[in-house]
Amino acid sequence: MTDQLTPNAIGRDVARADGPLKVLGAAPYAYDQPLTDPLYLCTVDATVVRGRVAGVDASAALAMDGVELVLTHENAPELSTEDGELRVLQSSEVHFRGQVVAAVVATTTEVAAAAAGAVVVTYDTEPFSVTAGSDPAGLHAPEKVNAGYPTDTDDGDLDAAVAAAAFTVDEEYTTARTHNNPLEPHTTVATWTGGDLHVFEASQSVFGARRVLAGVFGLDPERVRVTCPYVGGGFGSKGSPHAGAVVTVMAARMLPGRSVKFALTRRQMFRLVGYRPRMTQRVRLAAAPDGTLTGVGVDVVQESARIKEYAEQTAVAARMMYAAPNRRTSHRLALLDIPVPTWMRAPGEAPGMFALETAIDELAARVGIDPIALRVRNEPERDPATGKPFSSRHLVDCLHEGADRFGWYDRDPRPRSRRVNGWLVGYGVAASTYPAYRMPANSAVVRYTADDRYRVQIGASDLGTGAWTALAQIAADALGVPQDSIDLAIGDTRLPRATVAGGSSGTASWGTAIVEAARAFRDKFGRDPEPDDEVFADAPENTAAKDFALHGYGAQFAEVRVHEDTGEIRVPRLYGMFDAGRVINPRTARSQLVGGMTMGLSMALHEDSVMDTALGHTANPDLGEYHIAANADVHEIRADWLGIPDERLNPMGSKGIGEIGITGTAAAIANAAHHATGVRVRELPITLDKFLR
Repeated sequence: MTDQLTPNAIGRDVARADGPLKVLGAAPYAYDQPLTDPLYLCTVDATVVRGRVAGVDASAALAMDGVELVLTHENAPELSTEDGELRVLQSSEVHFRGQVVAAVVATTTEVAAAAAGAVVVTYDTEPFSVTAGSDPAGLHAPEKVNAGYPTDTDDGDLDAAVAAAAFTVDEEYTTARTHNNPLEPHTTVATWTGGDLHVFEASQSVFGARRVLAGVFGLDPERVRVTCPYVGGGFGSKGSPHAGAVVTVMAARMLPGRSVKFALTRRQMFRLVGYRPRMTQRVRLAAAPDGTLTGVGVDVVQESARIKEYAEQTAVAARMMYAAPNRRTSHRLALLDIPVPTWMRAPGEAPGMFALETAIDELAARVGIDPIALRVRNEPERDPATGKPFSSRHLVDCLHEGADRFGWYDRDPRPRSRRVNGWLVGYGVAASTYPAYRMPANSAVVRYTADDRYRVQIGASDLGTGAWTALAQIAADALGVPQDSIDLAIGDTRLPRATVAGGSSGTASWGTAIVEAARAFRDKFGRDPEPDDEVFADAPENTAAKDFALHGYGAQFAEVRVHEDTGEIRVPRLYGMFDAGRVINPRTARSQLVGGMTMGLSMALHEDSVMDTALGHTANPDLGEYHIAANADVHEIRADWLGIPDERLNPMGSKGIGEIGITGTAAAIANAAHHATGVRVRELPITLDKFLR
């Protein structure tokens, strides 16, 4: 059992430490760094889907005043990587429309853009495939899926269980291609000085970015510094550098001593920084007459890029969510001539829980049992995937407590049973889950400065989640001092090592390192330290992961209204009750949970990247036509939590909360829409035409 902190600062509703700077526009993001005489980069992107660059005429661009460099595959430095996404300008090959085929560096952004427009690129084209349906050559089984999970699992005999079942579900569920669209676009500022590289990068992991860039450019990591004190959102897309960062560093290498700045346009964000791929899931459920599950099967077919495969762990949640003796899961990829997908908030669980939780709702209807009662009936005593006991699992409490607060039991369970002024009204529920990670390889420094102040250092990234605030609260309790005595330093590879702000792991991982350093400081120097007394400490190994299944849980509830004549859909209420351990800061926690639920709402109702199969690119690559949730879509959105610490996970007793809010939300909305209309929607987004067919 982890030695727990005594909460004092932890649990207080504290305003964001970085809030005033951000509101005043004074927080220096990567692109905002004050630099002397910087240069600006603009890329030239491929206008064909597949083929080769036959020629590049840069004469008009080079003739423009202020143009310093035109970078092509013919003059680009050689890179030390086999990563297809990061091998920028290493050959004449074109792998997807929008790929970087040249770059211009100039003294102003206007000149750079004009010069990029003047570069003439000709191509030899080849046939291409951009949708899974247009590539009948077969599907690819990846060696493993994201986060290292096995591609397939097979326990028991699912086919026999389905054949013998009293009730079954065998349906396909489809989720759309969706895109990370953080408010701050991806930006990179690179400077080479005497063989050393300094990069300001909009990144969820300064140490991860350093490792990748050092590898790509064949450098000792100690010669690479990455700085990122503030990030304007990431949602997974800023978890690792992409092509834009590489081409910026490459251009800066050819112009030593000059700083080169690059910010992607919103349209480029739709093709150069990853996205959640479109996928279809076949879900099979088998149940006894009372609704007890005897079989669970999920088979996933997902699009991926031919140049670099990415397999989302979509079926993994179904391996552990409910007890069933017969379980089978698989993942297959359709490799296409499309941009490279990547992590997006709750990769795997977000699309996976939509399919599983919609199927569970369908099973409840067929059995004739309340959807909450069906989930409770199939609650496992141990993790079905590993056989390990759960470190803590309070899903049933979330379902019951959430149902009471939402008013679930006041509903008439019959579909189409309630109308209000021409609107059909329905209630829906879904469970949610996400792993409770605590990453290894985190370190922290605690230094006493003077006047009862402590400087706490760790190379973490605050991508807008509140790390500036929560880590100071953890440090204050670990040292036994007021929070305003803490001076926190994060976002720089000159600080102690820290892992990625991803996988809902940041606070647990970094906080553990800070607690370890604070306790070591007190053990060494006591309560009366001298100025400059300092301790460096590594976080201890997470031994709980060897013996226990570590997860967070939640229950999502939705009220949906669908207009009987037009099919318009509205969500008057969204409510979530979560098993998130001890909450460090209620204000930032609520922001994260509500933010995740809002993304789930957006996933359910709007987001759909439309592939133009003739031209091979996204037809709606902007926030005018790629729709996201707005205030009109939901009237009331609330998130609460049980507040039960998990003492095995970390000294704070906390669980990650950044991603669990999105998992389950889309299914709750789809289930509510079915209750309202009697129409079962199995393909996202839920648009009005699906009710009018």
